Amino acid sequence: MEYRILGKTGLKISRLGFGGIPIQKIDAAGTKKLIGQLFEEGVNFIDTARGYTVSEEYLGYALEGLRDKFVLATKSMARTKEAMAKDIDVSLKNLRTDYIDLYQIHNPSAKDLEQVIAEGGALEALYEAKAAGKIGHIGVTLHSVDLFKQAIEMPWVETVMFPYNIVETQGEELIAKCAEKDIGFICMKPLAGGAIEDAQIALRFIVSNPAVTVVIPGMADSAEVKQNISACADTSPLRADETEKIEGIKSLLGTNFCRRCNYCAPCSVGINISAVFLFEGYYSRYDLKDWAKDRYSSLAKSASDCIGCGVCEERCPYHLPIRQMLKKAAEVMGK
Repeated sequence: MEYRILGKTGLKISRLGFGGIPIQKIDAAGTKKLIGQLFEEGVNFIDTARGYTVSEEYLGYALEGLRDKFVLATKSMARTKEAMAKDIDVSLKNLRTDYIDLYQIHNPSAKDLEQVIAEGGALEALYEAKAAGKIGHIGVTLHSVDLFKQAIEMPWVETVMFPYNIVETQGEELIAKCAEKDIGFICMKPLAGGAIEDAQIALRFIVSNPAVTVVIPGMADSAEVKQNISACADTSPLRADETEKIEGIKSLLGTNFCRRCNYCAPCSVGINISAVFLFEGYYSRYDLKDWAKDRYSSLAKSASDCIGCGVCEERCPYHLPIRQMLKKAAEVMGK
């Protein structure tokens, strides 16, 4: 296992980390077995979130007796100081620990980020928790390139988590800048939400980029752990045959795949288009139907609210048939 320093945090972590979303579909005992296997294999970075239903609780149970062997990260959607302070304490309780190595602001919008850093915002609670020893470091998770650009200029940002995979390379230049600025880069969505079926080549693509500190595929069983460890074992530059295979995947997915760049926004009727496709992807590909539908139902507008104006398609740099894709999402998600 290759180990890296997670930017300015100074934390030494495995190049392959564990994404905690899929354990929602197993149980506490299965999670404990999985964490034991990760420990034996040298994987020492775990990422979860307050929003992943039972994920923190299962991991808290699984980490008993092994807590000091792992670098533990979680995140919260809280935007105010009061709500963030509460979430940090809930995370500590769920994870059965007295400290969390990395606490992240979970997927803020531009407006959310303004609230987070303003007086009475969530950042104040994170600073206080850090001073109290409850958390070690502060990061942010994002889906917007524009917000990625902003985040790496903010002195309090120690890590950035952002989608990066064969078909989502919109953040590649900013990932390189993270390395220049000593900001740890955490790669999420390495298989593009399950759209990329070949995990071996998907992970090889990511770890061949030296600017990526850690990649965190979701894993729910022993076979996935072994497969991902094998894929991440070789961090050398991509070979010609691998590059050819990657180009084939790009060709297959590139014309009908949402990269969540958000250039389509704003929708004329207020649909969060990229979020619709994100949750529909979780529903269809990850077998997280209840969780995905719950998140989808929280959106102010659903896919079925599309009026077919087509403005989004004019803005899309990938020329996606967004109206057709929204119709499909409405059928899959029920509205």
